[in-house]
Amino acid sequence: MADPRRLLATLLLALGAALPALAADAPASAPSAAAAAASEATVKFEAPAARLTAADPALEARMLAITGELRCLVCQNQTIADSHADLAVDLRQEVREMLQRGQTPEQIRRYMTDRYGDFILYRPPLKASTAVLWLAPAALLLIALAALAVVIRRRARLSDDQFEPEPLLDDESIAVDRPVNLV
Repeated sequence: MADPRRLLATLLLALGAALPALAADAPASAPSAAAAAASEATVKFEAPAARLTAADPALEARMLAITGELRCLVCQNQTIADSHADLAVDLRQEVREMLQRGQTPEQIRRYMTDRYGDFILYRPPLKASTAVLWLAPAALLLIALAALAVVIRRRARLSDDQFEPEPLLDDESIAVDRPVNLV
């Protein structure tokens, strides 16, 4: 006995192949409004043509290496190499053209930072304007550790009567390992 899924797939393929032949045999008539709207909708939503990439794979690899270090200005936390935004596509093309003109990666990075600022670099240089980017994570960690130390010291100084009392069992002994039922 044949597999029902395979039989259904074969039937659908045969039907799909027969539909154009059936449409060609049908008499020509005025298209309906729904058919006209469907054909217009198809025309309206055609995918844009893909831009050509460099014919030289080495040039393309160099371009991807450089754009992998540059932040997309439109997307959040994506490189120009990974982004599909129109600006990122344009910047990739610009980097590709700069490489074809013989510019070095350092010259391209300098051009991009002159034009867009240090924000475009994923690893901005350590200088006065970017010091917050480099020092803020360490400062926040130190503040959190200091706050933890203060809380632990204050709790260590509290006397035992300032904490909640341990729950008592029916025989007035303290329950050590039994969980407290708060309901």
